[in-house]
Amino acid sequence: MGKTIAINAGSSTLKFKLFKMPQEQVIASGAIERIGFNESPVHIRYGLDHKYRETETVPDHLTAVNIILDELIKLHIIERYDEITGVGHRVVAGGEIFHDSVLITDHVLQQIEDLAEYAPLHNPANAVGIRAFKKVLPNVPAVAVFDTSFHATMPPVNYLYSLPYAYYEQYGARKFGAHGTSHRYVAMRAAKLLGKPLSELRLITLHLGAGSSITAIQNGQSLDTSMGFTPVSGITMATRSGDVDPSLLVYLMKKLHLTDPDEMLKILNTRSGLLGIAGSADMEELEQRCDDDPQAQLAIDIFVNRIVKYVGAYLAEMQGADAIVITAGIGERDARMRQRIADKLSYFGVQLDPHKNRVSGVERDLSTADAKIRFVLIPTDEELMIARDVERVGHPEH
Repeated sequence: MGKTIAINAGSSTLKFKLFKMPQEQVIASGAIERIGFNESPVHIRYGLDHKYRETETVPDHLTAVNIILDELIKLHIIERYDEITGVGHRVVAGGEIFHDSVLITDHVLQQIEDLAEYAPLHNPANAVGIRAFKKVLPNVPAVAVFDTSFHATMPPVNYLYSLPYAYYEQYGARKFGAHGTSHRYVAMRAAKLLGKPLSELRLITLHLGAGSSITAIQNGQSLDTSMGFTPVSGITMATRSGDVDPSLLVYLMKKLHLTDPDEMLKILNTRSGLLGIAGSADMEELEQRCDDDPQAQLAIDIFVNRIVKYVGAYLAEMQGADAIVITAGIGERDARMRQRIADKLSYFGVQLDPHKNRVSGVERDLSTADAKIRFVLIPTDEELMIARDVERVGHPEH
């Protein structure tokens, strides 16, 4: 019996969810945003819809950790620090080193920092969060849960690029994927919903949020995934371009008089995708505009088009699928988007029941009775997966 806190540290944010384990009961959740700015909003939800909101000066992640833990005590969510018996940290890039979640030692932390070149916007922030919690809770088992580890089962035919093989051997130039914790969770839930062992299913999981990725899961393992060496590739996303011809990037750098490749990467990561096409990264806003705004409709159409292309490829690769699973912000909340995707896949036997599809954010099979491929909505819960891995890795005796 204890409490596990799941942490997702960004460059200027710190999100958390506190669980009572092994009951997997959520006790509290929240976030501190704009760390390092003059004013940092602090949000905590707990109990029967109690909410704490405050604005504080939070210069760094260590201060953020102290604020969160102190507020948990002030709000009587916990009475003492030692009630927290495990800390789980989301880490984006595990490279080829980490194929599973791992107990964090000084050596592991150094490896996470050394892998920063694979995820320069994420791993350094993840490491800062780890160090901050280690300083405040030095004797509590801390576990790193990697976005990439679920995809470690991909075969070379899917993770290798058609580049000189020496680049893979010397520099690790390969596909790593992302969102693995989410894909792993929704695949497990889908198997329970469908009443079949995960090891016997062929699933295509659609994690559709600000960052979006699609994964082919065969016999419970990642076979292929849309994101590549970094999360910028794959389908069109909120501000990320998805797949682009590299020659076009060289061409644009010349036209834009860019000499620093990082500037081009910044455009691909922060000024492209839905934002680049239609001026907004918010799918909800685009849905409101699309009936009267051709550019908003075009952005939606491109988003759907890229999804369908990947799903079609994975259906061919796995010789069919038992179910398509949709999750994350857009997938869970946008009924119109779910209908668009299903309509484009009707050729394969996907049939969506419009009455079932009206309800968003609830785990359920949205298919008609005669659908050949099930279309399943599963709200993701990456924090729960992190908490479970803390129990499995940090407390193996349980």
